[in-house]
Amino acid sequence: MATAQPTKGDIEKRTSVAKPSQEVAVAGGGAGLLADAPSRREFLYYIWGASMVLLLGQLSAGLIWFIFPRFREGEFGGEFAFNPDDLPPVGDAPVSVPAGRFHVSMTENGLLALFGVCTHLGCLPRWVPTNARFECPCHGSKFNADGSWIEGPAPRGLDRFVARVIYADGTEVATDAGGGPIPLDPTKTVVDIRVNTGRKVTGPRI
Repeated sequence: MATAQPTKGDIEKRTSVAKPSQEVAVAGGGAGLLADAPSRREFLYYIWGASMVLLLGQLSAGLIWFIFPRFREGEFGGEFAFNPDDLPPVGDAPVSVPAGRFHVSMTENGLLALFGVCTHLGCLPRWVPTNARFECPCHGSKFNADGSWIEGPAPRGLDRFVARVIYADGTEVATDAGGGPIPLDPTKTVVDIRVNTGRKVTGPRI
């Protein structure tokens, strides 16, 4: 049995019927794309924003730590406890604290915490008992027991650290702004001495 061939009119009818559905499909697909586009942009914005916040947070934390570093007690840059029983008599050799890089010296005017680094080029002066003074082994700078300059290329006396003397009654006295010695009250009992290696006072100029 012969199959009837579609006429030109039948083809046009099928085409006209198919076009609207195709247009609707295309239109629907386009609407879906337009609806998805803002959400993708927003997602990228969120990711970018979170990355920036994280980066700024890390930079801020690093900057704060750099400007205001925190050191543990007994660590150079932090505070050291010095036993009052170890205080040398006036005129005796200063007591060295290698971990803190300082010497505790008792002078006629009071207690000093001297930074144990030469003010010339950073060598380490040693106390020489026979001469009763600090002598730098590198370039020959010499300093008294109170850190004052005697001779040599150093431009000033030894720098000082801020110290606090705490008495049994709870009162305390600290190094003044000029780094001068702390006079001890003979009527009171010293129970604690603290040396802050994070607070340095420039030594006396020549």
